[in-house]
Amino acid sequence: MSSNKADKAAEKFLYEYLKNASPTGYEAPGQKLWLDYIDQYCDEWHLDNYGTAYGIINPGKDYRVVIEGHADEISWYVNYISESGFIYVIRNGGSDQIIAPSKKVNIHTKNGFVQGVFGWPAIHTRRGEKAKLSPKLENIFIDVGAKDKKEVQEMGIHPGCVITYPDELDVLNEKYYVGRALDNKMGGYCIAQVARKIKENKIDLPYSLYVVNAVQEEIGLRGAQMVADTIKPHVAIITDVTHDTHTPMIDQKVQGSIKCGNGPSLCHAPAVHTGLLDLIMSTADEHDIKYQHSASSRSTGTDTDAFAYSNGGVPSALISLPLRYMHTTVEMAHKEDVDAVTELIYQTLLKITDGHNFKYF
Repeated sequence: MSSNKADKAAEKFLYEYLKNASPTGYEAPGQKLWLDYIDQYCDEWHLDNYGTAYGIINPGKDYRVVIEGHADEISWYVNYISESGFIYVIRNGGSDQIIAPSKKVNIHTKNGFVQGVFGWPAIHTRRGEKAKLSPKLENIFIDVGAKDKKEVQEMGIHPGCVITYPDELDVLNEKYYVGRALDNKMGGYCIAQVARKIKENKIDLPYSLYVVNAVQEEIGLRGAQMVADTIKPHVAIITDVTHDTHTPMIDQKVQGSIKCGNGPSLCHAPAVHTGLLDLIMSTADEHDIKYQHSASSRSTGTDTDAFAYSNGGVPSALISLPLRYMHTTVEMAHKEDVDAVTELIYQTLLKITDGHNFKYF
């Protein structure tokens, strides 16, 4: 495939992948899209019982290296249907009730999507004490235009139906990707592009590379925990998103200083192996890849923790994509940062040798 044709195919994949809804626990359709794309760049692929997907390049080697992102996005569950036909919700992952009012939603049923909206009392009706009304988990509700509970049920809606936002990927002023679920489908896209670069550049890796798209990160790193036990890797490089802290109302003294457009963020944390992190930083310096630093006092809160503390300890590192407005429908990532995350992972893989020893002494 020509480079131009491959670029167009990659762009088409990215938009289709971000358009598809992959709520935690229901990632299968998105995983199929991802596997269909990376199949051309991997020697084989596998799927575990809960839906974590991974392709393998150069399988069968004793030394195993993982590059990983997670596939799931935040969502809601139907929790209660009132007699009047309004739907109340609980979280599936870290969904933010503040952004819910006035958003359109898709309710997933066995018969397909049922459309609805998060309603909210008009400003004219919020007087006196009600003027202080703010969205809370207890008061946000979905309206599907039903006259009563029975009509809602006849639509196929019941407690346990998952709910997602329909917002799709767009480009803002030619510089930023914007949409829902960039956390962390952009990671899945980046590791797929790493696999593509290895294939196109005819790289003969001295180890088996596992390109992993894990499920259920948003509710506790569960997919990574399972697949780490399956693969038993010797090294793991994880990519996820991190906060751009240069937008209004964020305290940089607390959250650190990370900015979109300034390159990937490299995390310093107990779970991050300093030897592997040093290799990543020296690789970035060698190839003039911009990067930033962040720190986590305990856990990273990403799949890095699951891999690092599995199988007696796996040298692991986290390369994060700076992101604005995380867990909203207008998440923003700079195009240059997406390319830099891909390139940094790729170049680091070329530095890892068969049996690479990351022990401190």
